[in-house]
Amino acid sequence: MNIFGIGLPEMGLIMVVALLIFGPKKLPEIGRSMGKAIRGFQEASSEFQNEFKQEAEKLQEAVKTTAELEPKQIEASSTQKDTASSSQQS
Repeated sequence: MNIFGIGLPEMGLIMVVALLIFGPKKLPEIGRSMGKAIRGFQEASSEFQNEFKQEAEKLQEAVKTTAELEPKQIEASSTQKDTASSSQQS
């Protein structure tokens, strides 16, 4: 078992030191607080990823729409120029 590069012996040593520093009564409270903080961070990270994906999809759709419309606009513009130049010649 290897979490964040910390193996089982290191994890056990950290737990013993934490138990000696904080005592058995405070340890569960600290664990709950850390768990809530980590959960909050994960939720915020997930929300950020979802927002980023939505914005990327909107941007991709806008680019696709622009790519589809641009040739039509160029064609319409050249048709208008041809019409204008032929009417000026008449």
